Amino acid sequence: MKINQLILLIFTLFLLGVVAKAQVLYVGANYHPHDDKNTDKIKTDIRLMQEAGLNVVRLGHLAWDSYEPAEGQFDFEWFDEVMDELNKAEIKVILDIAIRPAPIWLHQKFPSIDVVDANGNVQYPNHRYMDDVGDPNYQKYALRFTDTISKRYAEHPALLAFGIDNESGDGPISYSETVRQRFIDWLKNRYGTLDKLNDAWATHRWSRRLNSFDEVGLPTAGSKNGAPEKILDFRRFISDEVNGILFKVLDVVHANAPNVHTNTNAWYYSWMKYFDYSKIAYSGKMTRQGCGFYPGNSLKTIWGDMNAAFGIQRIQFESKEPFWCNEFNTMASVPNSIRKSAYVTLMYGNQMVCGWTWQSMWAGEEQYLQGMIDWDGLPNRKYDEYKQIASEFRKIEKHFPYQAKAEVGLAFSFPSQIAGGSFPVQHENQVQACWDMFFWRNMDCKMLELSQSKLDYKLLFVPGVTVMDRVSAQKIRDYVQNGGTVIMTANSAMVDTTGQVFRSTLPGMLSDVFGIRVGGFEETEPMNELSRKGYKGKKLEFTYKGKAVNVEAARFDIVQAKGSEVIGQLTSLDKDYPIMTINHYGKGKAIYLGLPANGTILGGIVDELINELGIPKGPNVPSGVMARKIDEKHFLYLNTSGGPKEIKMNRKSRSILFDKEYSGNFTIAPFEPEFIEIR
Repeated sequence: MKINQLILLIFTLFLLGVVAKAQVLYVGANYHPHDDKNTDKIKTDIRLMQEAGLNVVRLGHLAWDSYEPAEGQFDFEWFDEVMDELNKAEIKVILDIAIRPAPIWLHQKFPSIDVVDANGNVQYPNHRYMDDVGDPNYQKYALRFTDTISKRYAEHPALLAFGIDNESGDGPISYSETVRQRFIDWLKNRYGTLDKLNDAWATHRWSRRLNSFDEVGLPTAGSKNGAPEKILDFRRFISDEVNGILFKVLDVVHANAPNVHTNTNAWYYSWMKYFDYSKIAYSGKMTRQGCGFYPGNSLKTIWGDMNAAFGIQRIQFESKEPFWCNEFNTMASVPNSIRKSAYVTLMYGNQMVCGWTWQSMWAGEEQYLQGMIDWDGLPNRKYDEYKQIASEFRKIEKHFPYQAKAEVGLAFSFPSQIAGGSFPVQHENQVQACWDMFFWRNMDCKMLELSQSKLDYKLLFVPGVTVMDRVSAQKIRDYVQNGGTVIMTANSAMVDTTGQVFRSTLPGMLSDVFGIRVGGFEETEPMNELSRKGYKGKKLEFTYKGKAVNVEAARFDIVQAKGSEVIGQLTSLDKDYPIMTINHYGKGKAIYLGLPANGTILGGIVDELINELGIPKGPNVPSGVMARKIDEKHFLYLNTSGGPKEIKMNRKSRSILFDKEYSGNFTIAPFEPEFIEIR
């Protein structure tokens, strides 16, 4: 064989190996061997995992002091044996680097790590995540722990990935004096001069002018917690600190283990410490985005799965890498509901179903949380359900993980979520209302951050993006100018990056693109005193192309057409109010809706745009069936309803899941999946 042919053969075999390795569906459990470090029990657990067909476990989360029980005294020998036993069983490991919660010994050594509440009271770390992650002393020790554990296990054959922290958005914000001093440094770096800070915070309002940076306080008192500009900057600062430690940990791990995946349970949108995860998502440093998939325990309802799937997409953003649900429901889930949820996630690019948890907890805050095996170590029905999932996934895994083919983008903005916090409808709820429309249509869409996205979509939604920066505004302008179609909804482009309302015509920096002027808003309930139809409360009638529907909204924009065409009106008040417009700008179209995003209102025009823009529709299936076209020959279906559903098929096909041959139409039983190959 010639040398060039040999090189080509080796390269081809390498590529085939990479592809084969990627085309694995992982089914496993979160495992806590540090609970008792019982060697015999660990071996029994691993044997049961093998018998269930599990091929991954997640270890180490929330367990820093199990590896470093006292400062500098590392104890890894017991864990080496766990890793070795898992490797013998051919079970891969996600090893979490549990930088939170910090051990009690570290809190005792450095009290500055303690969380201080808004009233100035120091909080003892009774619960998890009660750490000030921006504290330099905390970061020093967190990075030392990261360096130690990642070096030790970087080349262990069982290792699949290092987990980077857990639920980073959870845990209280600290209002300590050291936090205030770091906030001041952040403000100096952001604004440079006190005059610029005073201008950005509008401190002339209510006589709040600052004469030195030392006068800066934290927005903790009063019903509104201070001026909105100040709140926005404080939350940006907290977000930067969370991202800062995550990036530092990622850098250490990639330096020590450059060929190992990184993953996290990215619950960044916790109400406690919501931060801007898009910076991590777009960096590429987290090679496998991940989250806990918790849809609730119901089999018959789909809402929990919808909300959890929306969580996947708001973490994944525009990443093309597989997603990992590194935590997954067990608890008191109705039989077959875990399996149903597992198939839901496959349609959103998921590659991993890792149950939380293996063992029903013996002690601590989650001691009544039920896992796959009971408190005495015996398997239960959830063990059997995960065993079934593992068996079925092995039949279909070579066709997964699914790659979304999205031609619809949904803009999501961290500062808008903070700045729009007082609106009747939150920004994230508007985004989800848009996402829901495509869920019901079995169509792919992608979450995006405007300033970081290439906007490579046929249809773009800007749903309540309150804060508009110049980069994002220019991208929207160029997108429409070059032929794109955008739909913007109420509360968008209202404030600049400082959080101050634009003094120019709304929507700020984009009024000419949309051909409108938004003058302000009206409150629906008092305006209904003038309703021609006797409506009360938040009820309104919206009319589009002669078709009227009833909707509810607490507010509506006063929209004036300035070159645009009015295509939708509110028709139940004292007069008709323009509420939806379309403007031709450059080669594209800009549509504005002066109400929060709502599928009832937007559904008609969305269906028209899908046809007009040539956006591929989802598979033709009955209501209640989720479906994706995986490739030209393979389709995944899930009947989420309580009745059988017939799938129309005008050709022969084969069920890979159930080893059946179909000559034409076939029926899917209630709450059952189906994966077919077209003949």
